Amino acid sequence: MRVAHRYCVSMPSFDVVSEIDMQEVRNAVDQASREIGQRFDFKGTNSSIELKDKENQILMESASDDRLTALRQVLEEKLVKRSISLKSIDFGDVEEASGARARQRADLKAGVSSDDAKKINSTIKDMKLKGVQSQTQGDQVRVTAKKRDVLQEIIAALKEADLDLPLQFTNFRD
Repeated sequence: MRVAHRYCVSMPSFDVVSEIDMQEVRNAVDQASREIGQRFDFKGTNSSIELKDKENQILMESASDDRLTALRQVLEEKLVKRSISLKSIDFGDVEEASGARARQRADLKAGVSSDDAKKINSTIKDMKLKGVQSQTQGDQVRVTAKKRDVLQEIIAALKEADLDLPLQFTNFRD
């Protein structure tokens, strides 16, 4: 007598995530802060830049709009050098602070929002590949397919897609 064994055959999969290395952001902000303290063009402007960990934002303040723009450029350079995508930073409007000063907040975007997940899922669906499934799981998207080559094709397409957030591909399983 034969006994039918039930077993689960797992298909190759990966997760699409959008994460920020907060230690690298902290390092970039510290470097930018040190640089503006030493640069001649920032002398007397009382410019500052600080990372608000709890709110996931960077606060920049300077004497004028043009010094604030220069401060933002210094920050962007430091972030890029530390491999932090500028897509993960949402710069707010320049506000007037007390004493005729200028202030700007930059929010750090981590995780795949539901709107972004819909864009990712529709990009995958538009490829019209057979045996591919994608589903949103919290702040990430799980993609499964029958063949590994198809998953690599999807990764390449998502890298080419014009999405407003940096994507990483994790938990690649065969």
